Amino acid sequence: MRHRYECPLRWADMDQLGHINNVVYVDYLQEARVDMLRTHSPAAHSGMLTEGTVVVRHEVTYVAPLSFGSRPVSIEAWVTQIRAASFTVAYEVFHEEPDGTRQVYARAKTMLTPYVFTTETPRRVNDQEREMLGRFLEPEAPTPRPRFPRELPEPALSYPVHVRFSDVDIYGHVNNVKYFEYFQEARISGFAELWAGLEPITLVVAQTDVDYRVPILFRPEPYAARSWIARIGQRSATIESVIGDGDVTLARGRVTIVFFDQATQRSTVPPEIYLDRLRALQPA
Repeated sequence: MRHRYECPLRWADMDQLGHINNVVYVDYLQEARVDMLRTHSPAAHSGMLTEGTVVVRHEVTYVAPLSFGSRPVSIEAWVTQIRAASFTVAYEVFHEEPDGTRQVYARAKTMLTPYVFTTETPRRVNDQEREMLGRFLEPEAPTPRPRFPRELPEPALSYPVHVRFSDVDIYGHVNNVKYFEYFQEARISGFAELWAGLEPITLVVAQTDVDYRVPILFRPEPYAARSWIARIGQRSATIESVIGDGDVTLARGRVTIVFFDQATQRSTVPPEIYLDRLRALQPA
């Protein structure tokens, strides 16, 4: 069984290309996930599973651009894994035509853990929650994750992450969706610095993975984001980033970007100078 949620689009969700911004998809996934848990959880009256969970990891694959319109976008959500103290929700974001065909825009997974906010500690999945989640279970083997370096490589670009009061949820933590914004801001700032003096070039995001390590809290002082180039291809590159507080890593992000031709709406090989400047930021 899968849960289906019809998610309305907002005008403010669009980017400069007229597509729904890659960050906004994570907000849509959150809406679908919360709707599923609120609707089906045996503890829905107390909000145990909807409010008593934290996100451990997001993996989002962008399949096709989604343009703004009055028609809601459909999101199916189901469970791929239930462990002692965590579970994984998978999603497909799409429009379905009358003949049953689908235009898929994104596929994603979220690993979550039940959490006791009064003690700031994770807890185990209880029997009632396991039974409810099991109704949505389509077992799937976990995919191996690329490893982050143990020590931050050099060279790297730096960016100060300022937390806004509106970024914080009712538990005093920065909402998981906002991390995608922080990594996006760091990436855009870094590319502006890296490609200073060159003609503007269009990029689209193909994949974003975020690991949540320690909650980010609201404070006046900025946190530090550092980014470097992990991989360079002919038409794409992968950027790795961390958000830290001193020696403590709070979150890690990995984003694959693709050089994009707006005229053909396809990936393209950029001028070599863009790749050369990326190589200058690639650790030896």
